[in-house]
Amino acid sequence: MKKVFICLLSLLMLAKVKAQESRSLSASMNKVHLEFTLDNEGRPEYSVEYGGKVIIKSSAMGFTLANDSAFYKHFVMLSSEASSSDETWKPVWGEVSTIRDHYNQLTVHLKQKNSPYRLMNIVFRVFGDGVGFRYEFPRQPNLKYFIVSNELTSFSLAGDHKTFWIPGDYDTNEYPYTTSKISEIDNRHMVESSTAIAVRVAPDPYAVQTPLMMKTTDGLYINIHEAALVDFPAMQLHVDNSVYKLTASLVPDAVGNKAYVHAPFKTPWRTIIVSDKATDILASKLILNLNEPSKVKDPSFIKPMKFVGVWWEMQTGKGTWNYSNDADTLDANGHLIPNGTHSANTANVKRYIDFAAANGIPGVLVEGWNTGWEDWFGNWKEHVFSFVTPYPDFDVDEITKYAASKGVKMIMHNETSGAATDYERQMDTSYRFMNKYGYTSVKTGYVGKIIPRGEHHDGQWMIDHYIRVAQKTADYRIMVDMHEPVRPTGLQRTYPNWMACEAGRGNEYNAFSDGNLPEHETIMPFTRLMGGPMDYTPGIFKITGYSAVPNRRIHTTLAKQLALYVTMYSPLEMAADLPENYEKHMDAFQFIKDVAVDWDDTKVIAAEPGDYITIARKAKGTDNWFLGAITDENARASTVLLDFLDKDKKYVAIIYADADNADWKDNPEAYKISKYIVDSNTKINLALAKGGGTAISFMPATDADKELKRYK
Repeated sequence: MKKVFICLLSLLMLAKVKAQESRSLSASMNKVHLEFTLDNEGRPEYSVEYGGKVIIKSSAMGFTLANDSAFYKHFVMLSSEASSSDETWKPVWGEVSTIRDHYNQLTVHLKQKNSPYRLMNIVFRVFGDGVGFRYEFPRQPNLKYFIVSNELTSFSLAGDHKTFWIPGDYDTNEYPYTTSKISEIDNRHMVESSTAIAVRVAPDPYAVQTPLMMKTTDGLYINIHEAALVDFPAMQLHVDNSVYKLTASLVPDAVGNKAYVHAPFKTPWRTIIVSDKATDILASKLILNLNEPSKVKDPSFIKPMKFVGVWWEMQTGKGTWNYSNDADTLDANGHLIPNGTHSANTANVKRYIDFAAANGIPGVLVEGWNTGWEDWFGNWKEHVFSFVTPYPDFDVDEITKYAASKGVKMIMHNETSGAATDYERQMDTSYRFMNKYGYTSVKTGYVGKIIPRGEHHDGQWMIDHYIRVAQKTADYRIMVDMHEPVRPTGLQRTYPNWMACEAGRGNEYNAFSDGNLPEHETIMPFTRLMGGPMDYTPGIFKITGYSAVPNRRIHTTLAKQLALYVTMYSPLEMAADLPENYEKHMDAFQFIKDVAVDWDDTKVIAAEPGDYITIARKAKGTDNWFLGAITDENARASTVLLDFLDKDKKYVAIIYADADNADWKDNPEAYKISKYIVDSNTKINLALAKGGGTAISFMPATDADKELKRYK
């Protein structure tokens, strides 16, 4: 009898231990429900539901380390805490003036039950529109310095969803988007055929980049990305086509390791945004909320702005960045022999300054002003550029004085050709030069293979480099716009002087490749822009005939180029075309002059990834609203209720629309402009041409507008 009792007691104790090891925890908000469990082998797993529908099935978590290949199992749960937070905060700039940060948090404390008994915490935050989670490695005696070999976080999807993806490439995000089922993802053809991209390194044919946008057959929208990417490599996703599972795939360094970590340490957040409305995906502030508050103590120097620039003429072959045709083309005195096509010359720059001043555009960007462009690309050369030495035909002093006399700010350009080491050596010198000459912002570039050699644009070393640039520019009270960096993860909250990035396939690809399909700009806000603003360089008015290459063209109408200023948000917004092309359409250019770059409110009115987007925004500190509506290759009609306008107030609506016979292929520059009186009860009918768009400004009516007709 005693033996039976002992046996029963042992079984009960074992059952209790098993229950402790496999017990589940949960957190919810609105329709979003998170479940966390430890399975029978002590492996942490999580799942996510939305409105009772499974979004993420039970999915693995954890890591393999260089000295611990099983840092994903044999855990026991030491404790857990649940908490809630509901606060609001004000961004320095952005799409809205106030952001609510409301979540329920679950923190799970884990310990390996076998020697060396290492600790790991997992923190979940559940929002009304999704989930963020990250790993924490607390201070502990048996895990101090360590190397991450792999992250095992997975996202086991509940179906073969429609997916908008680009290849998981270590060095570029500039591919066109493919729309396919998860089971059909294979990036090899896209990687091989994308010869217009300077550097392509995509060894996994089944890897895709984040942000990854998906739609289920029953109408749910899912977006997977990451937030607060600091001191860690970027996360790509390896796709298991057969079971619809995505697994974190970290970008490696030069020797194949993923991350070098010193505990205590917190990884970036892994983010899952979900809704039954596509508009909610675009309106989500989940990624921003998972970033730390601003570290810039005095942000008064940070001012969103529009600019023109000496840029598109080089992209289209009208001029060159380089002063001479070759670095070895020298005269008898050892000086470069000019080629006569250099665009960044004093007279030409003054022309852009004049245009900016005449039209109220605050800034002028000049690329190709500094020495080094003769052999800047393709040679994996470390010291290429001087960031303080102008070419002989670019008079810094004269241009500075001329711009100041016109009330125009000059924007610096620092292309590194991928030599980040060289740029770090020159940053202080460059930024002191900028301070001396009154440059308040800089556009950086990282075209080419990265130096340190063997590192990648999206690896840990470069992630740290981008942060150093953001910090250093802030020290010098300079705003920064980075091109060819990692895709953003909401760090504009922490470093608001880091205004924008390229990190995606911009409008420039219409200049030197087959371009971007009409659907491209209807996908980008759901993918690339989820993490932060993009310097897309919209506003091209000469849609065809700008290149010597036959059939090269912009794949939109002119009216759509206007609408992009609203649908593709950036606080640094370029009017990218040549002054002479704008001067032929000054009536349409009025919208670019009027549209804001900083906002008090944003309303996503209608959206479907790959098809259409309509957004209205209220300009910061004013009563003015602006609306942008774009479509893909299909013509589209819709009706918009203007209930976002202030009640009991009349507005003048200036509508910049596709002409009745407009078409992105056959008649792209045809547009029409009309004016009406409207109010919050008005319904406006939009008729978008194939590849087209509509842009509308709404400004409070005055007595001078009393003769205008009401919109009917």
